[in-house]
Amino acid sequence: MANTTFSGPVRSENGFDFITKNATTGAITTNASYGKGVTGGVQSLSGAGAVDTTNLVTEITTTGADALTLANGSVGQVKIITMVVDGGDGTLTPTTFANGTTITFNDANDTVALLYANTIGWVVISNSGATVA
Repeated sequence: MANTTFSGPVRSENGFDFITKNATTGAITTNASYGKGVTGGVQSLSGAGAVDTTNLVTEITTTGADALTLANGSVGQVKIITMVVDGGDGTLTPTTFANGTTITFNDANDTVALLYANTIGWVVISNSGATVA
């Protein structure tokens, strides 16, 4: 479908997807879904490493004093990180972080929701149990 402008309400029984199409390969990427509830993939991360910016949720299993990183996201992006298995503290260092420099996950079920904002980076929008420093 070409670009379309609507002057009235638009209805869908199955929600809407916000997509982009790669001009070279034709690959379709779904960036967000509306009217379907919040959707997104889950990354399972065990031990130290990079929290990805492609999945909505990252579940971490710590295996000691684990260093975690988080690259910059896209403006408006939400990222949820939760510790599912406590094998030690997991310390997350986002590349750009508005609330400090690190987030430490100390116990199972510690969960943080972040929003990526232009110029200030990741912002904590919800924190249950993690330590922001």
